[in-house]
Amino acid sequence: MSTIPQDGPETGEEVEFYFADVFAFVSEYLSPTICRRVNGSSATWCPRWWEHPEAGARLSALWLAWEHLRHDPALGMSTWWLHHADPHLRVLMDTDLGPFAACSPKVGGHTAYPFDPLPLETYDAHS
Repeated sequence: MSTIPQDGPETGEEVEFYFADVFAFVSEYLSPTICRRVNGSSATWCPRWWEHPEAGARLSALWLAWEHLRHDPALGMSTWWLHHADPHLRVLMDTDLGPFAACSPKVGGHTAYPFDPLPLETYDAHS
């Protein structure tokens, strides 16, 4: 377990995390727990998930939600699965629209920069 200084209204308090970081969470909890057919056609995954900014952001959100909800003995884990894990995993593992769509779940299956960032135009507040 690791402790992280708490920023916010409860200054001086420390939050105790079960997993040291998102990498530990994914390798020690998520990966061994999520046992699914990831064949690249019904669901996919990238062995180098951290190379995908969206995946890193979603998995970090999953980790932090898990760390918070694990303290609720009644509904915490159910809430985490239903309202956090299931929706994020559906997006992450989507073979057509997910961030891993161009990757293969096999070791070495990462595709660097398979898609461009969302297109943007410069915002002009005066137009």
